[in-house]
Amino acid sequence: MKIKIVNIRKFIISLSLSLAFIFLLFVLFNNSYSKGDIRYKNEYILEGDTIWKIAEREAKNNKYYENKDIRNIVKEIKDINNINNEVLHIGDKINIPTY
Repeated sequence: MKIKIVNIRKFIISLSLSLAFIFLLFVLFNNSYSKGDIRYKNEYILEGDTIWKIAEREAKNNKYYENKDIRNIVKEIKDINNINNEVLHIGDKINIPTY
């Protein structure tokens, strides 16, 4: 079956509009498949706290970290808070992701 294009100009305009419409639909209705919006809570460092202990506590009590490896939690907390070493000071405030 052959299709004959009678007016090439109208065909190109129609094709362009159709593609633009499809692109617009894709952009407008492209949903994120994440678990939800991420918020942050403030935690204050208490005596005896370490990044590892905080990560363990969050792994148990924070749905954001559900089923995540403890090492990845430690790395993420350090990255979010620009912590380059393991030294924490009592009273320091850190941000922890949560839902």
